[in-house]
Parts: sequence; C-alpha cells; structure tokens
Amino acid sequence: MNDILILGAGYTGMMAATGIARRTKTAAVTLLNPTDVFNERLRQHQAAVGQDLGAHSIPDLVAPAGVRFVQGRAARIDADARRVVLEDGRELAYDLLVYAIGSATPKTPHAFTIDDPAFADALRANADGVLTVCGAGLTGIEAAAEAAEAYPGLKVRLLSRGEPGAMMGPKARAYLKAALDRLGVEVRTGTAVARTLPDAVELEGGERLPSDVTLWTTGVAYSRLAADAGIAVDGASRVATDATLRSTSHPEVFAIGDAAAIRQAYGTVHGTCQSGIPSAAHTAESVVRLLNGKTPRPFRFGYIHQPVSLGRNDAVIQFTNPDDTPSRWHLTGRAAVAYKEAVSSSPLKFYRAKAAVPARMTGRTGGRRNPVPAR
Repeated sequence: MNDILILGAGYTGMMAATGIARRTKTAAVTLLNPTDVFNERLRQHQAAVGQDLGAHSIPDLVAPAGVRFVQGRAARIDADARRVVLEDGRELAYDLLVYAIGSATPKTPHAFTIDDPAFADALRANADGVLTVCGAGLTGIEAAAEAAEAYPGLKVRLLSRGEPGAMMGPKARAYLKAALDRLGVEVRTGTAVARTLPDAVELEGGERLPSDVTLWTTGVAYSRLAADAGIAVDGASRVATDATLRSTSHPEVFAIGDAAAIRQAYGTVHGTCQSGIPSAAHTAESVVRLLNGKTPRPFRFGYIHQPVSLGRNDAVIQFTNPDDTPSRWHLTGRAAVAYKEAVSSSPLKFYRAKAAVPARMTGRTGGRRNPVPAR
C-alpha cells in the first residue's frame, strides 16, 4: 500500500483526498485537519451575520470514499524521513504528500477577520453602531453588503485604496456601486489604514474614524510549514511547483490551491476556490498516474468568473477571460444570485459524488491564452 497524506481539509484538500481515494484502491489516503467540521469559506460572509449554514462533518463527507480522517495540527514536516509530526507528538508517515494548507487573512489588533466566530456576536451586540470594513476586495464587499442588509440600523463603512470591484468591467462595477449605495454602505476610496484601535480606525494622515466593530479583510498570510521543512518556496512561503504541481525540490510533494505558487502562461494563479478545486482534481489524477507508473500531465487553468454576493437578494457576476481580465459579459440580480448559489454549493456535491469528478469538469484550461508550459 502507498501512503498518501493530505495536509488541510479545505476546498482543495477535500477534493484531492476524495478524488484520489475514489480513483484507486492501492493506496491508503489520510486527511489531516485541525477541526472535524468543514469550513465553507465561500459562505463566510453569511455566517458572519449569524445565518445558520449547518455543520458538515469532514469524517462523514470523506468516509464513503475510503479516506481516513485524522484530527490534529501539523507542527512540522520531516521531508527527509517523509513524515509529519503533529503538535501532540503523533506522527504520520507518507510516500506522497499533498500540501493543501491554504492561506489566511493576517490578524490585526482590535479587528476581526471574516472567519472569526466572535465577529457575528460583535455585530449582534452593535446592531445600531458602526462597522468599518478595511479592504474592498471580494471578501470586504460581500461582508459589507451582507451586514448592511442584515442590520438596517448598522452604519457600514467600506475603506479601500482603490475602487470596489476594480477588477471588473465598467458595467458590472457600476452595478456593484449602485447596490452598495442602495444598501447604505459608505464607500471611502483612496484611503489607507495606519492602525486599528479599540473604538476607531486611524487613517494615514492621522484622521480617526469611530468604529464599534472593525473587520480586516486585506493581505494574505501563508504557513511556513513547508519553508521550515526545506521545501522550496517563493517569497510569500507558497510551495514552488513545476508544471505538474509537484514541488520543484521534493517531487514526492504536490502543492495545490492557495498554498502553491502555480505558474501559468499569463502569470501566477491567485488563490481562490475557483482555481483550487481544479488544481486538486488535477493532482488526484496525477497521483493515481504515478501509482500506475505513468507520468503526470501539466496543469492548465483559466479563470471563468468573478462572482460577488450583494446580500441575499442581489449579486453581480463578472465573466472573465482565462487570465482573469473582464470579458464583455456580466450577470446581475436574481439570475446572478442563482448562479452564485450554484457556485457556492458545488464543492460539497463534488465530495459527495459516488465517482471521482474528472478534472476537466472542474474548470477550463485557458485555451490559446494559456498554452502548455514548455518542458
């Protein structure tokens, strides 16, 4: 038996674990994660305003595929011995390792992050106060819109250096702006936050904005687990990968999703579920190819869309070219809500499928805009 160990049970780790286990019975697949409840990151803005999304047990999701689940946190990787040491001293050996640690928003004093359960409690306790959202990326936009809709008495302020939805086309961007205006969200652009305080946000230049609840959505932090093990990483501590998503320094290690520096013809893929799921499905196929004595194929990925929820009753979808630049098409209103819901619910359907989901069904390759990397 070959021991396949997957670190992390986010969207990518779950896809890789179930995908490998459903494709072969000649390997023992183990999935390691600190908690046994699956975190739907695509719905964190809903959980943040207290919506009950239900709890999804990771063991229950992966057991039908034949995956062994281990609850625990990795303390270090011993790459030479091919083992992972857990914080409680347990050890897990591997022949092949799939590194799917993901990423997180950096912690900032006196501010919540979108995945902090205490954020929902703080909003309820300050329903007539002021919420300041720092950062107008997709997470910040969705959180601001959701909070404004759920708590009509709450003053919601969105701070950003650039315009919200700047990556979208002009029509989608205008729709997004109108939706935020309708919800009463105050948008301040061209601003940079110097520091967050217990009851205020201080801007560069010294201006202080009163804030009862502050949400921090900017920046990305990556685990140093791989770097500390001597596995080659880029400047942000993402695992450096070759065209097949194997580590450039340790070929027995695959890296997927946010934790991997994945190069395509148009540049480095930025971490999203949209790219993570295809990278995981591709790696599941690659692992099985290795087990069968075959060579893994290069990974090719092209973006499809930029979906943004604007509360429960509105949304905007900017369709994109493979390199994530906006195409001429976008979707709004109830149709966009239905589209966004289909996107958000699809990962759980993949994990529960009775057969392995082919990688080609999880995304597009990018076509002529993303040629096969040269070997």
